[in-house]
Amino acid sequence: MGGPLPLGDPAPVDGRLPADLAIDPAADFGVYLHVPFCRVRCGYCDFNTYTASELRGARQDDFADTLAAEVRLAGAVMDAAGGRRAASTVFFGGGTPTLLPPGDLARMLEAVRDEFGIAEGAEVSVEANPDTVDDTVARTLADAGVTRLSIGMQSARQHVLAVLDRTHDPLNVATAVAAARRAGLDVSVDLIYGAPGESLDDWRASLEAAIALEPDHISAYALIVEDGTKLARQIRSGAVAEPSDDLQADMYELADELLGAAGFDWYEVSNWSRGVSHRSRHNLAYWRGTDWWGFGPGAHSHVGGLRWWNVKHPAAYAQRLAALESPAAARERPDETARRLESVLLRSRIRDGLAVSEILGEGRKAVASLIADGLIEGRDAVRGRIVLTLRGRLLADAVVRSLTA
Repeated sequence: MGGPLPLGDPAPVDGRLPADLAIDPAADFGVYLHVPFCRVRCGYCDFNTYTASELRGARQDDFADTLAAEVRLAGAVMDAAGGRRAASTVFFGGGTPTLLPPGDLARMLEAVRDEFGIAEGAEVSVEANPDTVDDTVARTLADAGVTRLSIGMQSARQHVLAVLDRTHDPLNVATAVAAARRAGLDVSVDLIYGAPGESLDDWRASLEAAIALEPDHISAYALIVEDGTKLARQIRSGAVAEPSDDLQADMYELADELLGAAGFDWYEVSNWSRGVSHRSRHNLAYWRGTDWWGFGPGAHSHVGGLRWWNVKHPAAYAQRLAALESPAAARERPDETARRLESVLLRSRIRDGLAVSEILGEGRKAVASLIADGLIEGRDAVRGRIVLTLRGRLLADAVVRSLTA
C-alpha cells in the first residue's frame, strides 16, 4: 500500500482550483488513471496497490464507475478554472490495470473522452501483466482507442521472478506481445535489474529475450529497496543479500550496450526506444513538468504549478465520490526555487537535457568540472544544454547535487 501521503494544505471539498492559478490552455494535458488492484503484492513494490483481502469494503467491479465520477468532477473543476482541454496522453497504471475486464478500461477511457476529449494522435497506454493479455483483451483495448501496451516482463529468469514475487509465466510475455501486435498496438517491455541472486549473465539473458521480442520501447529500472516492503525486511533479516551498486552499474552499462546495438536509443536514464516516435510521451510530460490530472486512489496531479494527491484507500476514495466530494487529500504550491530545483532534477535525466541558463549560482560554476569529469557532454554544454554522458547517467544523482548546489 506504499508509504504515507505527503503533507500539504487542506484541499477544498469541491476540488476547486485557486482563482489566481495561471493555466495555459495551449499546453499539453496528460491524464493518468490509477488502477490499484493486484493479485499478489510483489515483495519490492511500494506503490499504492491492494490485493483482494486488503480492499475492506471497496469493490473492483464498481471501480470504473467510481473513477468516471472523478473524471466528471474534474471536467467541472477545469471548466471553472478555464483550463479544460483535450488529453494529449492517457496512461493506465497501477497495480495491474488488466486485472479489470477490458470493457471497464474502455469505459474509463470513454469518460475521459466525454469530459475532456482525446487529441488527435494521442498516445494512450495501458500497463499489463503478461498473464492477463490475450487476443480478446488486446483487441478490445485497441478498439477503445488504446495505442500502446506496456508489458511487465521484469526478467526472463524464473528464479529472479521468484525473488521479486512475480507470479507470471515468462513464456506468456511473448504471447502478450504477439496479441498486442495483432491488435495493432505499439509495445513496450519493462525490465528490472539488480535483484538478489541475479547475475550479470542472468541479466544478459533477460535483455536478449526482451530484444528478441522486437518491441518498440524497453524500460530497464534498477531495483530499489523501499522501506516498509517485504524485500526490505528480508534484507534486514539477512534472508537475502542487498543489491550491489557495482553490479547494478555493470548491468546498466550492459543494457545500454546491447540495446544500442539492437537499434534502441536512450532518451531517459531508464528508457530506450526505436526512434523518437516510440518514446513514451506521457512520461516525458512528467519529466518536462507539463500539466496532468491523476485519477484514482492515491493519484497525484499537477496543473498550473499546483499539486494535489488523492486519498489512498479505494474505499475512502469511493466514499468521497459517492458524497459528491473531491477525493483530494491535500495540495501544495511549490515556490519558484522549489520548481527550479525540480526542473533540474527531472530534465537532466532526459536526452534533450536542460538549458544551462536554468542553472543558477554555484551550480553554474560546476558545469566545467562536470565536463572534465566526463559526466556531461562538453559539446552539448557549449551549445547551452546539459546532457548526461553514459557515466553521468550512472551518477545522475551526483550530477544533480552539483547543479543545484
